Amino acid sequence: MCLGWGWSGVGILGGVPPCPSLLRRVVAGVAATGVLLVTAGCGLFEDTGPQDVATAFLAAWSAGDDRGAAALTDDPAAAAQVLGAAREALDPEAVEARPGQVRTATDRATASVDTTWRLGPQRVWSYLAELELRPAPDTENGWLVHWAPTVVHPDLAAGQRLAVRTDEPSPAPVVDRVGAPLLAATPVVTVLLDRLATGDLPAVTGALAAALTPLDAQITQQSITDGAARTPDGQAYPVAVLRETDYQGVKNAIHDLPGVRFTTSERLLAPDADFGRQVLTGVRTEVAEQLAGVPGWSVVVVDGSGASVRTLVEEPPRPGTTVAVGMDRAVQAAAEDAVEPVPQQTMLVAVSVSTGDLLAVAQNPAADAQGAPALAGRYPPGSTFKIVTATAAEGQEGVTPDTPVACPGVTVIGGRPVPNAGRFDLGTVPLRTAFARSCNTTFAQLAAGLDAAALPAAALRLGLGADYRVPGLTTVTGSVPASADTVQRAENGFGQGQVLASRSGWRWWRRRSRAAGRWCRS
Repeated sequence: MCLGWGWSGVGILGGVPPCPSLLRRVVAGVAATGVLLVTAGCGLFEDTGPQDVATAFLAAWSAGDDRGAAALTDDPAAAAQVLGAAREALDPEAVEARPGQVRTATDRATASVDTTWRLGPQRVWSYLAELELRPAPDTENGWLVHWAPTVVHPDLAAGQRLAVRTDEPSPAPVVDRVGAPLLAATPVVTVLLDRLATGDLPAVTGALAAALTPLDAQITQQSITDGAARTPDGQAYPVAVLRETDYQGVKNAIHDLPGVRFTTSERLLAPDADFGRQVLTGVRTEVAEQLAGVPGWSVVVVDGSGASVRTLVEEPPRPGTTVAVGMDRAVQAAAEDAVEPVPQQTMLVAVSVSTGDLLAVAQNPAADAQGAPALAGRYPPGSTFKIVTATAAEGQEGVTPDTPVACPGVTVIGGRPVPNAGRFDLGTVPLRTAFARSCNTTFAQLAAGLDAAALPAAALRLGLGADYRVPGLTTVTGSVPASADTVQRAENGFGQGQVLASRSGWRWWRRRSRAAGRWCRS
């Protein structure tokens, strides 16, 4: 008597082996198509050997059909449980088990097996195992795999199981131009709430809010309650992630609350929560993969309690790569100290004249209410735009720093009076002097005499209005519209009118600084 079996696996009744001819067709079918088909009835071959059974067993296991593989053993129930548990624990992308040499004796046979588990990117585990095969009881020609946990791995014993462990590397730091850390691995404590274990949820959420709201105003009793309600039963809601120092400050108030538990880990954090946030948040996101490194992993044998018994394979974590940026930690701290006490909206962007590196970006709470104006806000550039006007006049009119120009106290262009600050009057002076003294009247006259497209073209050469990407930051550089109106060009010429600039136009600021050196030297 013989039984057919298929992709879903059919158990053996009374120890009767699978049909010999079926096993041959299974092996041939898997080799040709990779698909096992349900087949019934016996064919021409009645001398199925251990090679056929071993090949069929390994083909089913590799294909993900643990029950089908178990059906080819002398203990299908135990085999199905262990094979299924191993697959669930390791969660492989694929299992590849290939038969090697088969040695046959009168009452038993052994088959070597090359086993490979593909556990994800860069996670491949290979080892050599062995199957023992025995003649099936009450039959003359059939064989079965003798079941034992060692079929899965030679070091797996009864009552044990496999498990995967992951070892996260400490993230690499982000450092400033002199190597001082801007973002570094920092111990943190995650506060978790299991609402079903609290007993009195309002009392627990109230106590958590009383301790945590002073650290983060967005954490309230209502937010905790809502978050816990959205969390599935049996899972914990992450209420907050606290720096170790902050956790120690509230530990006595929250440590013993029912339903509250804690985990520790590391996060890549700035020296304090607000430090360099306009830049460092984007930097961290941009280089996260480079900083994170590659987690280590291992496959271990654990006992019934989950305790590790032995390690079967281990790959240590590979640390990430330190990232250096052009910021200066000391300058950033000074910038924040400078803007913090100012009551009105205040932003500060510091750029290195010699390199164009962004040294610091700071804004005070009044500016925070508007979003990120330090980098994305657009404002009339004022007299700094005279660099663009001078560059445009140099290109179209052939002026030089030594060209004589008029700097009256007031000039009228198209009926629009344009005064100098305080109406100072220099008479006729070299352009470099008019630039150094910031003569509105001079640059209004220069701009009025330019073509409509001259100012936008010069601005673009200096990076203002350019479209480029600064990794991790918003790059709104500003806008300089072309104008056929003489009065509008005159107003634009000294940084008013319709021209706008942001503090994130790094290239413009860098070149502006260099140009200023050229136009201002005496």
